[in-house]
Amino acid sequence: MSSVVNAFLAAVQARLISHAGLATLIGPSGMRDRRASGLDLPALVLGAVECRDYSTASEAGFEFLLALEAWSGEGRRAAEAIADAVRGLLDDADLALAGHRLVSLRHRRTVSRREAKTGFFVAELSFRAVVE
Repeated sequence: MSSVVNAFLAAVQARLISHAGLATLIGPSGMRDRRASGLDLPALVLGAVECRDYSTASEAGFEFLLALEAWSGEGRRAAEAIADAVRGLLDDADLALAGHRLVSLRHRRTVSRREAKTGFFVAELSFRAVVE
């Protein structure tokens, strides 16, 4: 199962880091797999990835629930701008996965808030994907 997870995440990252508009919002090193203290903002962080069996009687399949976090030190509006760009790039996107086929990728919801400990703003995006 880890190969399909890695293929899915690689396709998502490739789509996001190749887009000039998003790179303008987060900078050249703004895409990360974790939010560590002391790192520059704004940033887009890969959050939780949940993979479930979604097989049918004839086809192997997987359901993914993916969380992405858009972080900003400048305010909610900046975090939401990053989230809007990500949503536009991934919602209903046709991504090529090594060894697998993406059936669907849909935005489920976005929740934005101010992080109490840091004072930074984060917009958490949730996506659902089905892969064969």
